This record gives sequence, C-alpha cells and structure tokens, in this order.
Amino acid sequence: MIIQEEQTEISTATGAMRTYLYRPVAAGRYPGIVMFSEIFQQTGPIKRTAALLAGHGFIVAVPEIFHELEAPGTVISYDTAGADKGNSNKISKTIAAYDDDARALIKFMLQYPHCTGRLGSLGICIGGHLSFRCAMNPEIQAGVCFYATDIHKRSLGVGMNDNTLDRIPEIHAEMLMIWGRQDPHVPYEGRRLVQNALHEAGTVFT
Repeated sequence: MIIQEEQTEISTATGAMRTYLYRPVAAGRYPGIVMFSEIFQQTGPIKRTAALLAGHGFIVAVPEIFHELEAPGTVISYDTAGADKGNSNKISKTIAAYDDDARALIKFMLQYPHCTGRLGSLGICIGGHLSFRCAMNPEIQAGVCFYATDIHKRSLGVGMNDNTLDRIPEIHAEMLMIWGRQDPHVPYEGRRLVQNALHEAGTVFT
C-alpha cells in the first residue's frame, strides 16, 4: 500500500513527546501499532520497519522514547558513544514516565480518526521491554517483543529495579517473544526466566 508520514506532539506527564505516524494513503480506518524503538530512537531501520508495517494496512506510531532527555528530532548515532548515551538515558528515566508515555500513546491512537481503535504494541531491544509493559494496558490486544532487554534483570529505568516480571498477570494481550539463540544481552537462563513467568501467569504467548 502507498503510505504517508506525518508527526505530532503528544502531551505526557514529562512534556511533549514527538511521535512519528505512518499510515496508508487510501481512505478508511486501520488498526494501530504503538512501536517502540531501540535506545537510538527513530533511526533508518526503525523508519523502514514502521513503513513496512504501515504498508500492510496499519497506523504505526513511533514515539521518541527519550523525549524528556533529548531535543526533538534527535537520532542517537549507531556507535560506541551513541550506545553509551542511549544506555545512560535508559536508566535516567523513571518507570512511571515510560508507562505514562504508553498510556498517552494509547489515548492518542484511540482518538486518531484514521484508527479503528484495535491496537497492538511492538518494540525492539529496549523497545521490546516497553512493548511488553505497554501490553499491560487492557486496550492492547497483541504485543510483539524483539529481543526485549532487561526484563530478566529487572534493570529498566531509574534505580534499575523495575517490576515488569511482577506485573505479567496484568497482560491480557497475546504475546510474541523473539530472541536470538546467542543473544549477548539476554542469556538462555534469562529467556527461560521470562518464559516460566509467562507460563505461570497463564499468558497466551509464542
């Protein structure tokens, strides 16, 4: 499908959050995906992934996950210095702020005139963790997490002591969890910890 891009500023508890929207040009309403980026924010690969999904008939919203820490439009470089900056940002933002961002995005999508109101979440790396937490909101019907980091270590956000594992019973969405067999950030034991927690909570997942 032919798509178009636009951007908007969504109000959150910690300020305006620039969000990039990708949607089909064709008239009509489409289901929505809240898509969370890596620590580098909206890089070329993130843009291409969002465009690909929009081309299959979705409204895709990509927020700047560090909007209160970086100037609007900031793309962090794919190098050692950029990774250090992104990892520093990751633990300089509170869990409450991450969760408020997700709720603000959901509220926006439910009111967006081109969206049907049927919503899913998707994320990559830190975004995988944020997608997982986003799926704790009842409006999210399906969640996709590509190599979600820090869930097994409880190390997201200020204080590096998140409660994601404890809140898994709040997820009522169907979940797709994807990790590499040799993931350097989430070892086998970490993946099994998350898998067992999902089983114990009765979550529907693959």
